[in-house]
Amino acid sequence: MPRTLALTGSTGFIGAALLRKLIRAGWNVRALHRQPFLRPRPEMGCGAIQWIHGCLEDSESLHHLVQGTEAVVHCAGAIRGATAAEFRRVNVEGVMRLVQACRKVRPFPRWVLISSLAAREPHLSDYAGSKREGEDALQSAASDMMRTVLRPPAVYGPGDRETLPLVRSMQFGVSPVLGRRNSRFSMLFVEDLADAVGRLLEAAAPRAGATFEIHDGRNGGYTWADLIQTVARVIRKPIRPFRIPDAVLYAVARGNLLMARVFGYAPMLTPGKVRELTHPDWVCNDTELRRATGWSPRFLLEAGMRQTLQQLRHGRWAAE
Repeated sequence: MPRTLALTGSTGFIGAALLRKLIRAGWNVRALHRQPFLRPRPEMGCGAIQWIHGCLEDSESLHHLVQGTEAVVHCAGAIRGATAAEFRRVNVEGVMRLVQACRKVRPFPRWVLISSLAAREPHLSDYAGSKREGEDALQSAASDMMRTVLRPPAVYGPGDRETLPLVRSMQFGVSPVLGRRNSRFSMLFVEDLADAVGRLLEAAAPRAGATFEIHDGRNGGYTWADLIQTVARVIRKPIRPFRIPDAVLYAVARGNLLMARVFGYAPMLTPGKVRELTHPDWVCNDTELRRATGWSPRFLLEAGMRQTLQQLRHGRWAAE
């Protein structure tokens, strides 16, 4: 008999991949969405989807979302913002409201919180701080629930509009280099992240409140040179790196933040984001996740980039 889970963030880049994975795995998914006239897309698999109109600020819709569910996968989050309050409203207060809704359900549903590796360095930015606060809020408010926190690194794949400018520039034979040339970072193809969430839901309960890092199987991560050389092999043309000085990044970020506050939009590039981008160590350790679930990734960087660029060439960039 199909089981039912609640999913937030299902219309975003990562959430859409999770939705496809969970439906194909046979879950009945209740998916929270903001658009009142959203038409559900047909999905392949044994499960079904029910769209729940609402948002993280609406306690009534959250109560409806989690009714009769066995699990909650909380993927929604704010990645753009001009102030700490903008990030906290979604990344912290949203977690707390969803936990409160789950408290009205018996038995309590199992939780998987999709956080971010940025939460490991909460001092770097308002975003990173809010992601750590969101994790702490879950661990405190849901201490009597089965819960797991997953911290992915840079996630890429078809449909990710945040990495599209970088991918496009590489296709044209140039690539910016941010921070130090010897900085190291882990990466993860979006389908592997979705697969890991599926494995977490199927695995025997890990240690209560466990926090897992995850990556694509490349121990020690990548440098900018590794990334550029890998994409160059895929597109079969050289890519010329050019380093953007930190001072330039900060100047642009400060200007962007000022414009955002004047014109009222949510900026991506801020001084805090620059501190994240130039941090020298974003390498993950996924040993505990593998031990708890038996999961292993299928896409190393070259395979993931090959699929990503193929989708882009065929004009299928939007999350399907």
